[in-house]
Amino acid sequence: MSNTQPAPVASQRTQLKARKVSFAWEKTPLHWVPGDPFATHTINVLHLLLPAGERWFIHVYRQVLPYIHDEQLRQDVIGFIGQEAVHSQAHDDVLPRLKQLGLDPTPYTAQVDWLFEKLLGDRTLPPGRARKWWLMERVATIAAIEHYTAFLGDWVLNADELDRRGADPTMLDLLRWHGAEEVEHRSVAFDVFMHVDGGYRRRVRTWAAAFAALLFLWQRGTRFFMENDPSLLHGKASFKEFYISGRRGTLPATGDLLRSIPRYLSHAYHPSQEGSTAQAVDYLAHSPAATAAEARMTGTS
Repeated sequence: MSNTQPAPVASQRTQLKARKVSFAWEKTPLHWVPGDPFATHTINVLHLLLPAGERWFIHVYRQVLPYIHDEQLRQDVIGFIGQEAVHSQAHDDVLPRLKQLGLDPTPYTAQVDWLFEKLLGDRTLPPGRARKWWLMERVATIAAIEHYTAFLGDWVLNADELDRRGADPTMLDLLRWHGAEEVEHRSVAFDVFMHVDGGYRRRVRTWAAAFAALLFLWQRGTRFFMENDPSLLHGKASFKEFYISGRRGTLPATGDLLRSIPRYLSHAYHPSQEGSTAQAVDYLAHSPAATAAEARMTGTS
């Protein structure tokens, strides 16, 4: 095991806080990227995965807190937990609107819940090495997943094509508020892993499992939405369409996604080297939902 910590970019650190946002979905249309059900539903998979996934993050991190002996990192984890709790609720709140529009996500979300609660949940293991091993596996898996949530956060903050195509402003604000917070706290999961374990073989192994699982779940979720969209006669999802949408700018570019892999697997990797905290904080200062949450908290208007 080696837990040599790659050097973070000091200027990218910020104090983390939960912003208790809320969104009104009554006016959001079925295809909130106008004329583009594929891009809409590919991004909509976030609403299926994140509520259960982020509840799982919180559960695991509450278990790992006793292993964290650096006070600054401990405070970062507490801030991370607060942000993830709000993320989970915000995406969960989209699901009733999808049902109203004719897309009931329950069959898919039930499977996602099983994945995080059973397959990746606590196991009946004896105290000691076996139980700690499973905890460290999950901590490393979260670090790998957070690499991709930060990647997506950075992408959506810069996805100007969605604005040009007239994407629903409420959905864009949800995605960009969430994406900005993912960029803001992008170093926490990796720093926790390096602090409590840091083994390179574990990092590679859990990255491979996380990447394969995310790829499988995402394509399955997109196919679920496309096939059950009541406005589509023969809705289909394909990698070719994903690639084309990436070229258009309505989804992440395939090349950018592939180039993110060797960066995470590099011995010199640190999440602070990617994305821009300044850009994230600037968006959070202007986000309609985030500024409304700040006003509610401070009693201003």
